[in-house]
Amino acid sequence: MTSEQDKTPDKISHDDSALFAPVDPFKVGIQGCCPRCGQGKLFDGLLSLKPRCAACDLDYAFADAGDGPAVFVILIVGFIVIGSVLWMQINYAPPIWVYIVLFAPLTIILSLLSLRWCKGILIALQYRNNAAEGRVHRD
Repeated sequence: MTSEQDKTPDKISHDDSALFAPVDPFKVGIQGCCPRCGQGKLFDGLLSLKPRCAACDLDYAFADAGDGPAVFVILIVGFIVIGSVLWMQINYAPPIWVYIVLFAPLTIILSLLSLRWCKGILIALQYRNNAAEGRVHRD
């Protein structure tokens, strides 16, 4: 008896024979470039991925960052914003409207920028390390 997972065909592997110089996953992730060639764009809009690279024709079907980028962004941006709020409260104690005017836009801008960067970095690392969903093979 096989599980439902064993019946589905394996995802397209991104193990390819194309020869490209290795790129820095952090650099291409922040720039939003292709994790294989470093030239083509990874994103089609703010956070949605293109179907494939325009420069090297790499299929982005393997790319699945999941909830990882959101978790990192929540922790990092939350630390920065809450730390700033506490510092401001201790040192200046301004009225509540100052917090809303300053920190609401800061939170939104930092979250959107960080989410795109983090998603790009995680996809580039996923490609670099040939990461895939775990499978149980029963012979």
